[in-house]
Amino acid sequence: MNKFRQLFPHFVQALLNSYTQIFFSNSLVFGALIMLVTFFDFWAGLSGITAVLVANGLAYIIGFNRFNIRSGYYGFNSLLVGLGIGVYFKPGLELFLVIAFAALLTLFITIALEGVIGKYGLPYLSIPFLLGIWLVTLASRQFHHLEISERGIYSLNEMYMLGGVQMVNIYEWFNDLNLPTTITIYFRSLGAIFFQYHLFPGIIIAIGLIYFSRIAFLLSLLGFYSAYAYYSYIGANFDELTYGYIGFNFILTAIAIGGFFVVSSRYSFLWVILLTPLISFIITGFNTILATWQLSIYSLPFNIIVVMFLYTLRFRERFYLKPEMVLFQQYSPERNLYSQINNKNRFKNALYYQIYLPFFGEWTVTQAHSGNHTHKGDWRHAWDFEIVDENAKVYKGDGLKLEDYYCFNKPVLAPADGYIVEIIDYIDDNAIGEMNIQNNWGNTIVIKHLEGLYTKLCHLKKESIKVKSGDYVKKGDNIALVGNSGRSPIPHLHFQIQATPYIGSKTLDYPLGNYIRHYNGLFNFMSYDRPLQGDIVSNVQKNNTLNKAFNLIPGQSIQLKMQDKKQSRNEQFDWEVQSDIYNYTYIFCEQTNSKAYFHNDGNVFYFTRFEGNKRSLLFAFYLAAYKVLTGFYKGLQITDTLPPGELNNIVFLTLQDFIAPFYVFLKTEYKIDYVNIEDDFGKSEIHLKSEADAKIGNWIVKKFEFEIVIKNERFERLSIITNNRRIEVSEIESN
Repeated sequence: MNKFRQLFPHFVQALLNSYTQIFFSNSLVFGALIMLVTFFDFWAGLSGITAVLVANGLAYIIGFNRFNIRSGYYGFNSLLVGLGIGVYFKPGLELFLVIAFAALLTLFITIALEGVIGKYGLPYLSIPFLLGIWLVTLASRQFHHLEISERGIYSLNEMYMLGGVQMVNIYEWFNDLNLPTTITIYFRSLGAIFFQYHLFPGIIIAIGLIYFSRIAFLLSLLGFYSAYAYYSYIGANFDELTYGYIGFNFILTAIAIGGFFVVSSRYSFLWVILLTPLISFIITGFNTILATWQLSIYSLPFNIIVVMFLYTLRFRERFYLKPEMVLFQQYSPERNLYSQINNKNRFKNALYYQIYLPFFGEWTVTQAHSGNHTHKGDWRHAWDFEIVDENAKVYKGDGLKLEDYYCFNKPVLAPADGYIVEIIDYIDDNAIGEMNIQNNWGNTIVIKHLEGLYTKLCHLKKESIKVKSGDYVKKGDNIALVGNSGRSPIPHLHFQIQATPYIGSKTLDYPLGNYIRHYNGLFNFMSYDRPLQGDIVSNVQKNNTLNKAFNLIPGQSIQLKMQDKKQSRNEQFDWEVQSDIYNYTYIFCEQTNSKAYFHNDGNVFYFTRFEGNKRSLLFAFYLAAYKVLTGFYKGLQITDTLPPGELNNIVFLTLQDFIAPFYVFLKTEYKIDYVNIEDDFGKSEIHLKSEADAKIGNWIVKKFEFEIVIKNERFERLSIITNNRRIEVSEIESN
């Protein structure tokens, strides 16, 4: 058994995902339900599962990507081929031999198309199924030992074989419902995706679809009834959809375009409607062409429209959000939508390259953008920085000497990694009150960070520049000293961001990355913002205890002990920090099979998404430490938002899912307070409090509160408080 697990890891996942992947899902429950439905025609179901086992087994043995196998990517096309052949022919050893080799052929076609179509960033969908079943159908006309099946004619016999008289009664009850014709065709079209052409399987699949995704279910209705309305309006023959129930092309296209590859919105729903006539053209046109070879059209219209639409979206030059492509696939229209909405709020500035303040300590903005003196016109997006004392003075003594000014001779730091492209270092420093108009910028450094992104630091001290043109510098490197050269009556540091490398370049309206704003002993964490005149600002000063505690490295293991006194529970959990094939890092809990993905940019540790059991300790930690600044500032509060589905009541969330493409009324908010720090010979004990609230408007539906104590560079204690219940967690060991 152990050898089997080593050779075929995640065997059950790969099997069930091969079924559920047809609806762009990775829900194992939905996959099990679909697999059950395929056995309504027992021999078709057996043929399908045989094809999946052959395809996945050979994919493992040959050595194909295990993630793709586990996800069902290499199995679902072979499954469809197996189902199609199994329905069409009578069972027998000859049939299953053909199915095995058809599964192998489909697997090879899948791998080939993955390389050909995949290099354009496009999905191969069920194209391997089409090529596989067409080739086998044409070839099988020469296989004289294969006989055409008549099972579909005797549906009651098949139901009796499955469950006796009770199954027959259930089957007949559903058929006697006298549902409207369109509803009957809708359900039969759902079943036809898996070559089950009667009502009962379609109803079960519809129930499974609602369980998997309310948005996907809505889209299935929109796709089907858009087709019905279009056919009715133009006077087309709706029987075309009932023949083979190929109306599923409209259903699958709607789910793919409306919520899987494209973020669900009113724009994606509109495109589902607009693409309906195109699908009908392909159905009618290709039916005529394929009839020459007596081949069914199957899912060809779905494949053509989806691939063509996704390809054309890549050529847009504007309106990228109408509709918006899914950036990170989470195999659920709801998760795709909620995650993208949340990420827009959280990471709206993610495309900006981080530029930091170019100095140590606290400095005051004495002139900001569009300032009172020199920051005008094309050069208005700049800052002047000086050091100010508690009496709001920028100098000591009488302020007549350069050395009297607090900022004079202070180090100037590289604001980000880059190459030195321009230097001036020969201009004399002015006496106090004088200015050099001829050499306006004074001693200057220009640094290139990216194409079209440069920073410029001016009025530097003569002959203090420690770098030369062409040098590569890293963020925080000491590159010069503050002076009083150029158009500068008193010492200060001029700092601007620009798009070109020249010393006289126009300024660029570009935000600074993470920094702290100080005011009367209070602190604000600012991210991708623009300091205002009078602001006292500093870079984030890392706290060693916080930084070490949240510096989680792949391979690191964490052992935790949880005590729940109310339920008299004591449990131990083992977590491990891992990274996936895309180098995304996450904490993995083996006991609950849960993952909490995170990122640490050096100043801020934050979680990006959670997968798994939301009743787990890992999910509680995900909520508690959702966003943590690794510097300690007493009284600081940081806020953030979570996806709407993370905490909310299942009833409210279900209602939200149905209208989410048009309006989101659920909110989930997070905040963390920096309560206290106790220093003892360089070792700190830090107390933090955080909470996560699920809200409808201002009404709090659900609330979690947390207390975090970090000591000796590790998590000393985590308290989880919810519903008058307190759970204590402590770290046993970390290595």
